[in-house]
Amino acid sequence: MTLFLGEDNVACRVRRNWPAACASGFAFLALCLLCPRASADVGVVLNESLDTSVARITGSGHSAVFLSRVCPETPVKLRLCRPGEEGSVISNYTTLGEDLPFEWNVAPLSIYLYGVEDGRQRPLFASEKVKHALEERYREKYLAGYCDTEFCRTSNKAEWREMVAATISRSIYIFVIKTTVQQDEQLIAELNREANRNHFNGVTRNCATFTRRIVNTYFPGATSPEYINDFGMTSPKAIARSFTHYALKHPGSGFYVLHFAQVPGTYKRSSECREGTEQLYHSKKLLVPMAIFAPHELAVVAASYALTGRFNPEKESEEFPTADAGQLNYEIKAAKAEHETNAVRNLTAEEDEQRARVAGTAFEWEVYRAAFGDVVEEAVREEVIPSREYLGRFFKRLDEEGQPVLDEDGSLWIEFPSSGHPSSRVGLSASNLLSASSDSGLADQFILARVDHILKAPGHSRETMRDFRADWARLDRARADRQIRVARGATQSAGSSGNSAPAEPSGVRRPGACH
Repeated sequence: MTLFLGEDNVACRVRRNWPAACASGFAFLALCLLCPRASADVGVVLNESLDTSVARITGSGHSAVFLSRVCPETPVKLRLCRPGEEGSVISNYTTLGEDLPFEWNVAPLSIYLYGVEDGRQRPLFASEKVKHALEERYREKYLAGYCDTEFCRTSNKAEWREMVAATISRSIYIFVIKTTVQQDEQLIAELNREANRNHFNGVTRNCATFTRRIVNTYFPGATSPEYINDFGMTSPKAIARSFTHYALKHPGSGFYVLHFAQVPGTYKRSSECREGTEQLYHSKKLLVPMAIFAPHELAVVAASYALTGRFNPEKESEEFPTADAGQLNYEIKAAKAEHETNAVRNLTAEEDEQRARVAGTAFEWEVYRAAFGDVVEEAVREEVIPSREYLGRFFKRLDEEGQPVLDEDGSLWIEFPSSGHPSSRVGLSASNLLSASSDSGLADQFILARVDHILKAPGHSRETMRDFRADWARLDRARADRQIRVARGATQSAGSSGNSAPAEPSGVRRPGACH
């Protein structure tokens, strides 16, 4: 069986009508936002929960707003986007930590997601050192005059850092519907006119209430709190759920959901965000004491969650991955109401196709897992890696030995100054991983470790099939390049004298401890 993603590849045979799946390279999901569009969008951003501070108890996550036609003039001033710009994310936090107590900051979408202006330079590896390097680059380029105090420049509690490369620390969903230019201009005028001063309150004026205020400026009543499930507060998940319900009640809204998975690496994995009753329902630490000391209240909590609190962002992103899939959903409901059986059948097939192109199918993921097993066995035979288990340790060793370095455009390299090879480095951005300047042995190991991580990840932290095909294409290219190197080495060896040193094996692993 051929494992390369060519015409005869098993993954391509899953769906012959997916020509994009068999191409040599793939556009990642975020680039969909960069394409020219006749309309623009507003989206509720739902960030998964970090296992830090109070989030360990609440599991609430974070809420922000995506605006595809609104861009930052400065971190605290808005304007309409110019041609080629991708939009922005606007958010508030407990304290941004800047020289003035601003309520909100706005950052370009790609900066918010990946820490770089161009998604082609997005990091493929996540670590605390990588995120810090991207944060410092952003501070130096964009926060001059806003972040000059010692606290802002050095403290990890200055939450402007959350606006940079958020996918390194957690997975993100964006729930999107269409807007008009008049609505965007109205928001710009309103926020630029108002005093941007922080009055954050975890109960009455938090990130979710900020998102609610912005989105309801576009569509009054589109988002609302769920006071019963959140014990009188407004949570990020409640805003995302109410916005989804609003969109599904309005045909023609162009509703769809984007999913950006947390970047593989050594950064602690984020967890699914929850509302109050949902957190109690799933938390044994809280559930057991309540069952003993407050059984009646526990029954109310369980009933409230079961009846009104269920909402799964991952499933929403799989059901509505594109605006076309959302529109087909409306058309199917209309056809069912008219008892048009053939139309329902055809529309459902088209809807399934839309979903599968982005999210993939369970069968397709299993095909890739089986194919990857053969790829790993080949890599072990060729001494690219010592064993399958090595892949699970590779990221940690890479982070411990290497030092991240950013080019001017933000592309990421990991260098190994203590390896004995001063020039030894590997590119870990989408643009440079397989470049001529990147250590081929380490690049081979990295793409194997990355694919291994993705195929093992749960759905909420696994990238979409559309994005994964790009990783698989890199894997194919790395294997093809390795075979070329082996062939060249064999040719040189055959043509050399008997006293010549043998060619370096294709699977050489540098630096020493990264094997």
